[in-house]
Amino acid sequence: MPPSSMPSLKLAAALAAAALALTGCTNASQTAAGASSGPSGFDPAAIQKDEELAALVPAAMKAKGVLTVGSDTSYAPAEFLGADGQTPQGYDVDIAKAIGATLGLTPKVQTAEFTGILPALGPKYDLGISSFTINPERAETVNFVSYFNAGVLWAVPKGNPKNFALEDICGKKVGVQTGTVQENPDVSGRSQKCVAEGKPAIDIITLKNQTDVTTRLVNGSIDAMAADSPVIGYALSQTGEKLQTLGDVYDAAPQGIAIAKSDTVLSELVGKVMNKLISNGSYAKILDTWNNSKGAVTKSEVNPVVGS
Repeated sequence: MPPSSMPSLKLAAALAAAALALTGCTNASQTAAGASSGPSGFDPAAIQKDEELAALVPAAMKAKGVLTVGSDTSYAPAEFLGADGQTPQGYDVDIAKAIGATLGLTPKVQTAEFTGILPALGPKYDLGISSFTINPERAETVNFVSYFNAGVLWAVPKGNPKNFALEDICGKKVGVQTGTVQENPDVSGRSQKCVAEGKPAIDIITLKNQTDVTTRLVNGSIDAMAADSPVIGYALSQTGEKLQTLGDVYDAAPQGIAIAKSDTVLSELVGKVMNKLISNGSYAKILDTWNNSKGAVTKSEVNPVVGS
């Protein structure tokens, strides 16, 4: 999520309901049960423990035997809740499982609000895997291990009945997830430009869960939404062709696994694990499962240099 880089309504649940009833959003935790859950998750049993890498696991973590991961499970297909409304799944979740299996640790993916994950790295979470776009501001406070590329993409209702256009965005209602780069600097910057030109500001609808943003668009209560390209693609597939993309992907950037800034040992280790998963084909299998191979990277880097 740039999602900054994308509490959870499961996407399939919210959108199936929206597509059938066109009703407003409700609290995710109250409505997730019974929805379809997408592809079956990656089987960590397919990953062999790497004894050499496992020997590098910090002593405290090795003693605990658990790899705790914070993730905003409302951002399908990267991370969302399964049909039971409780089990995290998605390609980010499968990557967490693969990292844990490689290191001989039990992965524990915990649902968290997107904006609360980075501040809790170290005391609460070992890793943050939640579609975080790597940008200079975030890189000042945490370490990142790059693992995926995503850009910004827009969606509108099928047929674009309101004739929404990015060239005529002033005064329109645009939905984004709170804390994402779509919210700031993208849409907020566009709104500032509108005001500077003497035009109405964009009515920016910011919601904690991307699922709720998507449902608002299906309901027609917003004119368009902006999100990560894989999220938009998945939303289209889950809404019964009620949405369509607008324009092309832009501002493609790496997403990263977040680790506490002080924990350079774990950061380097996660980088080594990711490159092992890339080289042995496990990484590709995970992304193929979720139809997101286009976002694959050929090499994982620790704290890659990125633009503003």
